[in-house]
Amino acid sequence: MTEQTLNVEHKSVDAGDEGYSKSLKARHINMIAIGGAIGTGLFLGAGGRLAQAGPALAIVYAVCGLFAFFVVRSLGELILHRPSSGAFVSYAREFMGEKGAYVAGWMHFLNWSTTGIADITAIALYAHFWSFFTPIPQWVLALIALAVVLTLNLVSVKLFGEMEFWFAIIKVAALVIFMVIGIFLLVTSHPIDGNIPGPQLITDHGGIFPSGIIPMILIVQGVVFAYAAVELVGVAAGETENPEKIMPKAINSIMWRIGIFYVGSVVLLAMLMPWDAYSKKESPFVTVLSHVGIPHAGSVMNLVVLTAAMSSLNSGLYSTGRILRSMSLAGSAPKFTGRMNKNQVPFGGIMLTAAVCVVGVALNAIVPSEAFEIVLNFAAIGILATWAIIVLCHLLFVRKAKRGELTRPSYRLPFSPFTEIVTLVFLAAVVVLMGFDHTGRITLMALPAIALALVIGWFAVRKRIDMSVLEKVE
Repeated sequence: MTEQTLNVEHKSVDAGDEGYSKSLKARHINMIAIGGAIGTGLFLGAGGRLAQAGPALAIVYAVCGLFAFFVVRSLGELILHRPSSGAFVSYAREFMGEKGAYVAGWMHFLNWSTTGIADITAIALYAHFWSFFTPIPQWVLALIALAVVLTLNLVSVKLFGEMEFWFAIIKVAALVIFMVIGIFLLVTSHPIDGNIPGPQLITDHGGIFPSGIIPMILIVQGVVFAYAAVELVGVAAGETENPEKIMPKAINSIMWRIGIFYVGSVVLLAMLMPWDAYSKKESPFVTVLSHVGIPHAGSVMNLVVLTAAMSSLNSGLYSTGRILRSMSLAGSAPKFTGRMNKNQVPFGGIMLTAAVCVVGVALNAIVPSEAFEIVLNFAAIGILATWAIIVLCHLLFVRKAKRGELTRPSYRLPFSPFTEIVTLVFLAAVVVLMGFDHTGRITLMALPAIALALVIGWFAVRKRIDMSVLEKVE
């Protein structure tokens, strides 16, 4: 409490946090944090982006990773102020009112329900890599993937934590093994396709910016979406004991992991083969390993990207279930989404997300080749809105602290409020950049429809809003 504070500090308690099992351990939280930061955006997306922008991709990963860290660090401070399974929805309720919570929750739902469709589509496509699954229709594989992950998610939060732990272990192990092989090839100057690995592969092929600055700027939006799950660690905080001790370590570790795994692996890829040897049709890691002649590299990496997609679907069902329950108790989401099963899992919200994913199964049946692109556009808007609301909540939280109404924890976002303002400007710039991309333009054209749906929805629920869900205690 600051010396000039005259009024009594109030602490808020969200009724939406009651009834949860505190079953997530430190190892679960650490792996949810790293698993959220590493996904198909690196394993699969890095190949096409390297082919587009060259080694400059490492700079883009570093810059976008820094802003992703600012977002999750903002969330971290809010978590230590008051851990909540409603996460940013609960914080939006406290600092922006129920309208803010309503927008935060439904944009998060838009992100993860559409990402869920993209995930089950990806899982079906990856499964078709193996001849055993080729005869099975894409939509059937998508439905099986959804049914399996949904069933496991409904069992208990501990099982969710275990799944995420092992999914993350597989992703990290794959990256570490690749980097060890890559460094060995680099140190021993082992030729790959007639090229000797080393920094000269960057300097001799146009340098860091072989295609100029413009392609580097245009891939920023795609790279932001590669980090799209970092905020999930905030939702998990509500179901762990001792978040004050666990969360700072988990969040701080995101920064150096992004540095090693994203920036480090891209620099390594650029020194192993010329940047234009990579393609969006193939994982860059598979490209290197297959050219070295390592057997079954394609199968192994396909299993890893399939794991990453399963992890993403698992996280999406988990987080939307908790967020929708927080909203349901306040009246801004359907009543059934607030229901818990005997295992202390909010099954109502999870089932609603799964229902939207079933629409994705239909898309896989009707337009299998376009299902992925259609839904990814909508997920993009949801991600940017969620991140912006987290940063805005933190800005309002700091203002309240300056007025003496709250006490900031010792774990803080550095250089506030400058950091929040710069991050908001960056997120706005990403929205503008979307207009320079064909699929991005489609997304921006959908914005008025999304805004209209939110307005209609608000007028439908506003009479049943119950702000007493967030109580203040002295």
